[in-house]
Amino acid sequence: MTTNENARQQRGLVIAATCKLTKKERCWLVPSQTGQGQYYVHLAKAEPTCTCPDHQEMGNKCKHIFAAEIVYQRELFPDGTEVETKTVTMTETVVRKTYPQQWSAYNAAQKNEKDHFQRLLHSLCKGLAQPEPAKRGKGRPAIPTEDAIFAVLFKVYSTVSSRRFMSDLKDSQEKGYITRAPHYNYISEILESPAATTILTKLIEATAAPLKAVEENFACDSSGFSACRFDRWYDAKWGGEKSKRSFVKAHIMCGVKTNVITSVEISDAGDCPTLPGLLATIRQTFKVAEVCADMAYASTDNFCHIEGGDAKHFIPFKSSITGGIGGIYEKAFLYFKLHREEFDARYHQRSNIESTFSMYKAKFGDSVRSKTDTAMKNEVLAKFVCHNICCLISAMYELGITPEFAQAV
Repeated sequence: MTTNENARQQRGLVIAATCKLTKKERCWLVPSQTGQGQYYVHLAKAEPTCTCPDHQEMGNKCKHIFAAEIVYQRELFPDGTEVETKTVTMTETVVRKTYPQQWSAYNAAQKNEKDHFQRLLHSLCKGLAQPEPAKRGKGRPAIPTEDAIFAVLFKVYSTVSSRRFMSDLKDSQEKGYITRAPHYNYISEILESPAATTILTKLIEATAAPLKAVEENFACDSSGFSACRFDRWYDAKWGGEKSKRSFVKAHIMCGVKTNVITSVEISDAGDCPTLPGLLATIRQTFKVAEVCADMAYASTDNFCHIEGGDAKHFIPFKSSITGGIGGIYEKAFLYFKLHREEFDARYHQRSNIESTFSMYKAKFGDSVRSKTDTAMKNEVLAKFVCHNICCLISAMYELGITPEFAQAV
């Protein structure tokens, strides 16, 4: 069979598989692939014929003849007997991959977490700079910053209201973790302070730093926390008052081994533009080898920022992307298409950021109690600091790490 005949046979296979051929008297009606009309194929024993131009004018065995022969062979044997069709069911055993858990270390970390939490939190807050005091009249001196931040973070860790938390705070004072126990209203005032935003952001980075020897692969994504506040407005177009629940959107990057949160940006921005800033923050402390993110982060700018630090990126592409853009974007696209098995093996690490979301929301809740924008933002940041300290406690038992904090602020 020549090359041209082989090509016509392949096209005939496509017609036989995708089109309906009808037998009429001694001929087969084969539809045209262009969708315009149909051709008559007569499968004579000596030489089959077709009414298409390729056979009539060029004398070739056309694709329509090949298609008719394939359908004929599928329905009848050459001797005229009917084909017996049997359905074969194949059973495939799928083995679910599981990951070992160090249950003895996990149990020990959970049983002693609260004691370790207060000790580590005291070490973390120790030495926080006191802001310049405003001119004050007579009265009691201000609460030290390290005591105020300790109280805020320990309150968020407890997941109870400020009033019910006071007994835990007095216990911390008796153990020497704080010098003065602030009033429960003062804890809310600290969350309302814009200065606390900078402190809490720095503490997130400080609590992640002890794991820099462990983490080199990172995952990026965003998640939201619902609020108890409803925003209302008047819809001038449709008329009437509208309302929706407020929420806080947090963009984070975490280590894939310990689930520690390494950098945070709280904003309503889209996912894609936030990656360079998150990446720049962790590179101040960590050596970045790989970055995993979902397809929302696929952009030339993000690929350049990741490769600029000699790191590898594992970011998939939408099904509508066909390449042809050129440069680093097309290079990433071709790797995704041509080395899919290798890509999927590394991209699987991104599932750890979903585990991170589940961890801190299960422990500290998926909503915030605060009502103002600043307080809601600070409460979410405080949840992340508490989550990181819990990750450090697990690392103490599972990896044998002794956390030490540098002065954060």
